[in-house]
Amino acid sequence: MLTAVLTVSMTGEAWAESAAPDRPEPAATAISEELELLKEEETVSIASRYEQPISQAPSNVYVITDEDIRMSGTTDIPTLLRRIPGLEVMQTSGADFNVSVRGDNQTNANKLLVMVDGRSIYNDLQGTINWKLLPVTLPEIKRIEVLKGPASAVWGFNAFDGVINIITKSPEEMKGTTLQFGGGSYGTIMASAIQAGTVDKFGYRLSIGHNQNASWNNSSALAFRDNLVNVLTEYALSADSKIRISGGLVDSNANNPIVSQDVTLSNKSAQSYAKVEYERQDFLVRAFWNQYTSNSAYTFQPPLAPFLSYSSGNGSPTTIFTANTYNVEIQHSVGPFSGNRLTYGVNYRLNTLSGNAITQYTTENRLGFFVQDEWKVAEPFTVVAGVRYDLDTFISPTISPRVSLFYAPSSDHIFRLSSSVAYRPPTMLENQSNAFVNTNPPLPPVATTIAGRQNLSPEQIISYDLGYQGWYWRHRLRVRADVFYNHTSDLISVRNQSATLAVFSNDIGSADIYGGEVGFEVLATKWLTGFANYSYQEIHQTFTGRVQRAGPHNKFNVGLRGEWDNGVNAEAIFHYYGATNYPPGQSFTTFSQAGLVTLPNPDVGAYNLFNLRAGYRFWQQKAAAGYMRDAEVAVSVFNALNDEHKEYPLGDLISRRMMGWVTVRF
Repeated sequence: MLTAVLTVSMTGEAWAESAAPDRPEPAATAISEELELLKEEETVSIASRYEQPISQAPSNVYVITDEDIRMSGTTDIPTLLRRIPGLEVMQTSGADFNVSVRGDNQTNANKLLVMVDGRSIYNDLQGTINWKLLPVTLPEIKRIEVLKGPASAVWGFNAFDGVINIITKSPEEMKGTTLQFGGGSYGTIMASAIQAGTVDKFGYRLSIGHNQNASWNNSSALAFRDNLVNVLTEYALSADSKIRISGGLVDSNANNPIVSQDVTLSNKSAQSYAKVEYERQDFLVRAFWNQYTSNSAYTFQPPLAPFLSYSSGNGSPTTIFTANTYNVEIQHSVGPFSGNRLTYGVNYRLNTLSGNAITQYTTENRLGFFVQDEWKVAEPFTVVAGVRYDLDTFISPTISPRVSLFYAPSSDHIFRLSSSVAYRPPTMLENQSNAFVNTNPPLPPVATTIAGRQNLSPEQIISYDLGYQGWYWRHRLRVRADVFYNHTSDLISVRNQSATLAVFSNDIGSADIYGGEVGFEVLATKWLTGFANYSYQEIHQTFTGRVQRAGPHNKFNVGLRGEWDNGVNAEAIFHYYGATNYPPGQSFTTFSQAGLVTLPNPDVGAYNLFNLRAGYRFWQQKAAAGYMRDAEVAVSVFNALNDEHKEYPLGDLISRRMMGWVTVRF
C-alpha cells in the first residue's frame, strides 16, 4: 500500500539589535519577500560521499537541521529521528534505544551504520549503537543526514538497511562561546559548553558535556550518566584544502538497563577516538582510531532470574571488553568527460578485541575497494552505478552493487529507481564468544556454553526502491514519495544445539518487507511551518526466534512550528505508532513449556507521543567577529498527553517529561 507523508519546515527571520534601515523601494521589498518564501533544496554527502542536491542522491535521503534540533527541545537523537518516515525507533528504558529502518527492528538492533563526520561509531565488537553514549553535544550538530536503504556500495559493511551521518559545525560556524543547560523531571540534566574560534588559517573547537537521567520506572534510580570532551583543530593549507585533527572521550558510569529478550545489561562503558583528515577538492584521506571499553553485568529478566544466571568464560559474573578499531580510507573523484563524475576509493580497517567472554584475543582485518560512476546519459536521464568489493578475516569476499536510474522531465521533478545489495559480517563476539548460562538451585546444576562460530555467513539484504521528488507553488512546496521492497536473509543469532551448548548461527529463514512513504514539505509563511507524514509496511517472514523482524504497519507524524520577529518561537509534534508485537526470548519459551514461568505478552499496543516546545530569544546582537550573539530560554514537554506506554513488551513504561532550557552564545 502506498503511504503518505506531509513534512513542512521553515526557519523564521533572524532579528538583531540594530538601527532601522532606510525604507526600501516597493519593487525591492516584493523581491525580498518572494526570496524569503523560497524553500531551498538541501545538499547531502551521505549517498555518494560527496556533496550533491538531495534530489540527485542515488538513495532515499532526509535531513534534520540544527534548527530542527533546537526547536525540538529533545534530549536525544532517536527522538528526533521519529519524524522521518520509515524509521523504526524503540525506547526500552531510560538508557536504551533501538533504531532501524523499514520494519527491520528488534532489541540489540545492529543493521544501521552511524557516523560522526564520516567516522564510524558503529560498535564492531557487538554490532550495536549506544544512542545515549554519542561523542557529541547537541549544540555542536550542524545537520543529521539519514539514508534509508542499503549503502554498502560506498560505505562497506554494516551500511545494511541505512546510514546516519551526524555532521558537526566548523569552528567558523560555531565561533564564540556557547553554553546550554537543560534540566527537568526524572532527574534529567543536559549541560554543554563549547568554545570555538579562528585565527588566520587556524580554527579550533572545544566542547565538554554532562548528561544524566533517571529510570522511567523509578525516578529515584539513575539510568544514565556520562561526561564527554571533544577537541577539533583545523588548518587551511590553501583556499581549497584543509587538514583536521580531532579527538575525544565519552565516559558513562551509569548505563542501565539495556534491555534484550531474555536479559538486561547494566553497563559502565567509555568510547575514545582520535582522527586526522586531509581534504581538498575531490580528494580525501581520513584515518581514525576508536576504542570501546565496557564493564557489564548481565541479569536475566525478573521472571527468569530465580532460575538462571550468566557468567563469562572465566566464571566471573562481570563481562569486561576492550575493543579497538584502526581505520584508514582514501577517495578521489574525477570528471573524465562532460556530464560524468567517477569516484573511487580504498578502505582498510583493523579491529582488535580482548576480554573475558571470548575464547582468545581476536583480530579482524577488512579491506574494501569501491567505485561509483555518475553519468548524465542524455536529457532527461542520469545513471549512477557503483560497486564495492570487500575482504574480511571471517568471511568470503563480498560484492555490493548499487544502481540508480534518474528521470527528470523538468528541473522541478525527478524520478529515481534504485536497486542495491548490502552485507553485515559476523562480529568478533559472534565468532569468538565464550560464556555460560547457569541454572540456579533448586534446579539441577547445568552450565550451557554460549559459543561463537567461525564459519558464519554474512547477513544479506537485497533492496529495490522507487522514488519521486517534485517542487510546486513557486518552489515553496515539495512532494516526495517512495515505495520499497527488501529481502533479508542469513541473520545471525544464538541457537540451542543441546542442553549444554548454544552457538551463534545463521537463520535458515528470510523476510520480505515492503511498503512506502509519500509526503510533502511546504514553506507556508515567513513565520509558520508544519509537517505531517505517514508510512506503511508489511512484513512476511520465515525467521524464527530472536531474529524475527518487527515494526508497526502504520506510523504518522504531524507538526507545527512558529518563529516570530519578536523572539518568540514554538513547535508541536505529534507521533502515532501502530500496534505491533515482538516474540519472546528462547529462555522464556523453554521455561514456559516447563511450567516455571509465564510467557510475557508479545503485543505492544498503539501509542501517541505529543511533544511541545516554546522558547523566547530575548537577546540577539552581532559580534565584532561577525557571528550572532544570542540568548534563549525554552520549555519542552516530551509525551505531553502522558500517554503511558511500552515500546517493547519487557521495556519501561514511558510517561511525561518536562524540561527547562537556557542557551547563551557570546
